[in-house]
Amino acid sequence: MSVPVIGFTLIMRLEMPSEAGAFALLAAAIGDAGGAIGAVDVRSVTRTMATRDVTVSVASEEVAAAVRAAIEALEHVRIVSVSDSTFLAHLGGKIHIEPNIPVKTRQDLSIVYTPGVARVSMAIAADPSKAFALTIKRNTVAVVSDGTAVLGLGDIGPLAAAPVMEGKCMLFKQFAGIDAFPICLDTKNVDEIVETVIRIAPIFGGINLEDISAPRCFEVENRLIEALDIPVMHDDQHGTAVVILAALINASRVVHKQLADLTIVVVGSGAAGTATIKMLLAAGVKDVIAVDRAGAINRTETYTNSHWTWLAEHTNRENKRGTLSEVLQGADVFIGVSAPGILKVADITGMARDPIVFAMANPTPEIMPDLAAPHVAVMATGRSDFPNQVNNLLAFPGIFRGSLECRARRITDHMKIAAANAIADIVGDHERNAEYVIPSVFDTRVVDAVAKAVMGAAIEDGVARRASVMTDGEELAAVS
Repeated sequence: MSVPVIGFTLIMRLEMPSEAGAFALLAAAIGDAGGAIGAVDVRSVTRTMATRDVTVSVASEEVAAAVRAAIEALEHVRIVSVSDSTFLAHLGGKIHIEPNIPVKTRQDLSIVYTPGVARVSMAIAADPSKAFALTIKRNTVAVVSDGTAVLGLGDIGPLAAAPVMEGKCMLFKQFAGIDAFPICLDTKNVDEIVETVIRIAPIFGGINLEDISAPRCFEVENRLIEALDIPVMHDDQHGTAVVILAALINASRVVHKQLADLTIVVVGSGAAGTATIKMLLAAGVKDVIAVDRAGAINRTETYTNSHWTWLAEHTNRENKRGTLSEVLQGADVFIGVSAPGILKVADITGMARDPIVFAMANPTPEIMPDLAAPHVAVMATGRSDFPNQVNNLLAFPGIFRGSLECRARRITDHMKIAAANAIADIVGDHERNAEYVIPSVFDTRVVDAVAKAVMGAAIEDGVARRASVMTDGEELAAVS
């Protein structure tokens, strides 16, 4: 069974004897401790000593500690400093703000600030909709988190969540040209989160909610959607659901089955699982069975969780009861957004012909692909080291790009389904196969395709403020 490895790189500055065989001893010690030397740079050399920067790849913090201990045990070798490439990349944060135009002369200053800026402020005061064209509202998204459900780390707080939110902002810019800013809130109170976002919303064109724990995330999102006239999306829910649907559309084509005919078991009824189920139903799937720790959610039981009550009322067509293994018998699809190792080979062999398995738990899936491979028709995970990575990076940049371009008031189910179909259609009929049902996150066609599909759906749904993309000249003429 493969074990997930999340490695990183150390840059170690070492003083050591400048003599034959000294580096070979160093290299052997590093290798025996589990490190792999990637590069060696000589900083200075004397007749007796050399100072070298040695780059070492390690598989974990434990291996890093072992490498360091092995070097410290070598006679006449001194560690001057150790830098971690991951931490180096975060020094000072990962994003910054730059002006769009330089201010070099007094005339420049008078245009961008006083007195010239007053004309623009008065224009917006007279017609607030002009803020979409004349301020950063045009192309800026707030990435909002309370730090309660960060990656697989859990409730680590707003400060510790900041590097993740900065990373999300980088992805917005890199993949869709959207300026995003991290907003990490020091509160877990739903009312306070909602009120804070509402008060800062005027400057933003969209709100991306991130890493807010369930079930609070549902209420936060719903209340903000109702309160604001700009797109609001909790990406952990809907970004994941969009990409799962996209992958499932193509997986069903590979096995020659229709979405409407599939029986799908979804394990995990948190934010991502619930959103995925709702999207599958909206896309035409007729039979979805939600499973949590206690087994299949069904109409025989009474639930205190309102979201489980909704699932009981809208899923599990035959009202099946029992464990995952029991309800998976004869099912076409397994979708896991839950915990490592809960799916067994015996469970898969009891599924219908050509089973589809999406094991999305990260970094360790519900079942490792090498175990499942002999028994499935299509396998997908959230990992980048196996085929068919289901990654919400395929969805959110294009969804917000399209929403900002048409100045959508909200993101509808139709827009999300359109995004899923656009992602799926990137994989053509001539290239679709069991190991290629979802495009790479680096496929440059994805964002544009998703943005266009989202814009079209927004216009059809009547939530778009404009029906076409304008040039700067056309937009200036429209607001002047």
